[in-house]
Amino acid sequence: MNTQITLKITDLYKNYGNIQASNNLNFEARQGDIIALLGPNGAGKSTLMNMIAGYLAPASGNIEVLGKNITKFPLFAKENIGFLPEGAPLYADLTVERFLLYMAQIRGLGKNEVNRSAQIANIENVMEQKIDTLSKGYRRRVGFAQSILSNPPILLLDEPTDGLDPNQKDYIRSLIKKMSTDKTIIISTHLLEEAETVCNRIILIDKGQIKIDSNLQNLLKKTNCKNIAEAFRTLTKENI
Repeated sequence: MNTQITLKITDLYKNYGNIQASNNLNFEARQGDIIALLGPNGAGKSTLMNMIAGYLAPASGNIEVLGKNITKFPLFAKENIGFLPEGAPLYADLTVERFLLYMAQIRGLGKNEVNRSAQIANIENVMEQKIDTLSKGYRRRVGFAQSILSNPPILLLDEPTDGLDPNQKDYIRSLIKKMSTDKTIIISTHLLEEAETVCNRIILIDKGQIKIDSNLQNLLKKTNCKNIAEAFRTLTKENI
């Protein structure tokens, strides 16, 4: 079934001095896509996510969210994107509930949305705890909860299972699959098994360029590899 294009990246460039973080990136994403954004360290994955979320301005090129250019309609874009950055900053002296209420109020949301996101992220048992008392895994899940407060149609998740134990990883991965029915979800991850088991599309970036944009089956066929780890090594020429 042909679904709506939710995100369109056109001729996107971003550099830091002589380092080209994004070099003529072009792709579209649709509702139902779970995209694994793969690449070695420094490939430009986090830079791309930060540009889509509006935290970084591209040197040139266009980013459209639901058909609207984010430069011309920045608030519209932010309203329709949920973002979990890597190492997402949290207010350590607040309780989980107060933090989520604060983030909800910024978005014009209320307690119902806080309760819903806490239930989805499975953090209801720590709502009265201060954030600085939480484990790394729970902090990550609090960050995930804030990213879904407004139930946005586009989710950007940078290393969403970082710090989670195996059971928590399985829970979040299952949740991502379930949520994708009415969302576009882009995951930046170094965990190749996560890309293999969760995502239905793989975009591999190296040195700011898209090396391949494919589903797993076609990726392995194109690279003549047996698994995603072998394909990754072949395409990036780096050990993992």
